[in-house]
Amino acid sequence: MTAGNDNEQNLDNRRKKLKFRAWHRGIKEMDIILGNFADRYLESFDAADLDEFERLLQIPDQAFYAMLAHNAPIPDIVDTPLFHRILRFSEDPLGARAPVED
Repeated sequence: MTAGNDNEQNLDNRRKKLKFRAWHRGIKEMDIILGNFADRYLESFDAADLDEFERLLQIPDQAFYAMLAHNAPIPDIVDTPLFHRILRFSEDPLGARAPVED
């Protein structure tokens, strides 16, 4: 196996672990939002995107959900392009309005 293949295998393993974590949050609403988001977009994520997604998954469910529901301010540290992709996805999971992009 070459270094490129090892790296891609590592990324694939990270994607699988992050998908599992996205689907097993603690509250069902966050399972649905983050799990479906992961299913739809994680395959295209590079290492930096996976790092950011993993960091966002560390936010407690109630706080994350409150931000997505516009019931809490979004702290600067969370106010990232990836968070806004998740926010747009949570508002329109089927993509009927517009594609979810950075």
